[in-house]
Amino acid sequence: MPEQSNDYRVVVFGAGGVGKSSLVLRFVKGTFRESYIPTIEDTYRQVISCDKSICTLQITDTTGSHQFPAMQRLSISKGHAFILVYSITSRQSLEELKPIYEQICQIKGDIESIPIMLVGNKNDENQNREVESSDGEAMAKKWKCAFMETSAKTNHNVKELFQELLNLEKRRTVSLQIDGKKSKQQKRKEKLKGKCVVM
Repeated sequence: MPEQSNDYRVVVFGAGGVGKSSLVLRFVKGTFRESYIPTIEDTYRQVISCDKSICTLQITDTTGSHQFPAMQRLSISKGHAFILVYSITSRQSLEELKPIYEQICQIKGDIESIPIMLVGNKNDENQNREVESSDGEAMAKKWKCAFMETSAKTNHNVKELFQELLNLEKRRTVSLQIDGKKSKQQKRKEKLKGKCVVM
C-alpha cells in the first residue's frame, strides 16, 4: 500500500503499564479497560483536519518492553509527533523515557520543530504519586517539549493532550476539528462556552 502523505503519525512511547493504550483507546474509542494487557504494537486511525483538508491521524501505540529496538527505530523515523508517557506513580517509568527521548533526538536531528509531549498519566492516583508535577515540568523544560498530566481512567486531559500536540505542529495546520465551516451545533457550543452544560 503506498504511503499517504496526508497521514499524520503520532507515536506513543513509555514503559509497560503506564497507560499508553488506555490513553489512546480513551481518545479514539472513549473506552477504558481496567485490566492490563501488554501491547506489542497497535495502530489506531482518526480522521482530522490538516491544512483545511481531511487527513488521517495515525496513532501508533508501541510496546512498553525494550525487546523490539528495530520497531522502535522505525516508529521514530516515520513519526511526525511523539507522546512520551510515564506514570505519576512510578519514578522509574519517567527514567525509562530518557533513552527513548535520546533516540528521537538522534534519529530526527533537529527536534525543535517536532511536536513532543511529555505526559504524566494516572493523575487520578495522587495518593500513590512518586513524580511531582514540578518534576515532570522540569524534565519537559530540559527536553524543550510540552508537558501535561492526564488520567485515562477519568478522561482527564485526554482530548486536550492530542489537541495540544497537534497545536505544536509548526509545518502545517492540524486540528481535531474537521471542517473549516462551523456547524450550527459548533456555533451553539461556542455561544454556550463558559456556561455549564450537562453531558
